[in-house]
Amino acid sequence: MPTILGQNQYGKAENRVVKITRDGDTHHIKDLNVSVALSGDLSDVHLTGSNANCLPTDTTKNTCFAFAKEHGIESAEQYGIELARHFVDSQPSIHRSRIRIEEYSWERIAGSDAGSNFIGADEVQHSFVRKGQEVRLVQVTYDGEKFEVLSGLKDLTVMNTTNSEFWGYIKDKYTTLQEDYDRILATSLSTWWRHNWTGTEGERTPQWNKSYEQAKKHILQAFVETYSLSLQQTLFQMGSRVINNRGEIDEIRFSAPNKHHFRQDLSAFGLENDAKDGAVYWAADRPYGLIEATILRDGAEQRIPTDMTNL
Repeated sequence: MPTILGQNQYGKAENRVVKITRDGDTHHIKDLNVSVALSGDLSDVHLTGSNANCLPTDTTKNTCFAFAKEHGIESAEQYGIELARHFVDSQPSIHRSRIRIEEYSWERIAGSDAGSNFIGADEVQHSFVRKGQEVRLVQVTYDGEKFEVLSGLKDLTVMNTTNSEFWGYIKDKYTTLQEDYDRILATSLSTWWRHNWTGTEGERTPQWNKSYEQAKKHILQAFVETYSLSLQQTLFQMGSRVINNRGEIDEIRFSAPNKHHFRQDLSAFGLENDAKDGAVYWAADRPYGLIEATILRDGAEQRIPTDMTNL
């Protein structure tokens, strides 16, 4: 029975690129995990073993490091755009490149007044601690004509200890969940948003770092300010806040596991455990509800895949 070759791509995954920029005694860190995927006229390498059109994955790795030095890393988006353009424009056999980036943030460690005297500096500007909050995400795709830039984040864990209810849902013979009018709402957000910038001539390029910080700000503010009757409602409010305030973003998709917190039954010990009095909860890590949704600007096309783990 004959077989045919379907979609294929290749590249070097998870290149850990750390770029230190020295501004006098003040240092800056960009810490990226960069994955490259290339596709194009690559049938022969699969069908006949000919590598004539194959750029080695080791070369893609070297390019990631060389570009960090040659072009710097002003933002993960801009760095990804430069890489994506290079692979397609420099190689006739490569028609599409996808650069996926995770960025890990660092913040400065402030030294004590006494410590600064020992190291001979008035202020420590070269010591850092990894931030324990979210991981910033970027994916850049380029086909030789247009770019698609997705930005996002993962592992942003948030909690509201009140102003959340869940009731009025379907109940059947398998339902045991009790309605709750004062519950904890917690989740660990993963989200991607799509910029409407495509890199066409004359198009204004977003300020990528500002755009990211503002999108995250609107997500968090909506989480705080929404009196939630469901996690689904909260996700829609967060996405709407981003779309309505950031003109460069047309689409945003959330994947939000519900970090369940159940009030512990303490009646066996003669103790009431009501939320209004400050309750004790047990945190269930699994199974968990998984809520996912895409929010779009009116008229925009949905292009972020529904399975966000398989972009």
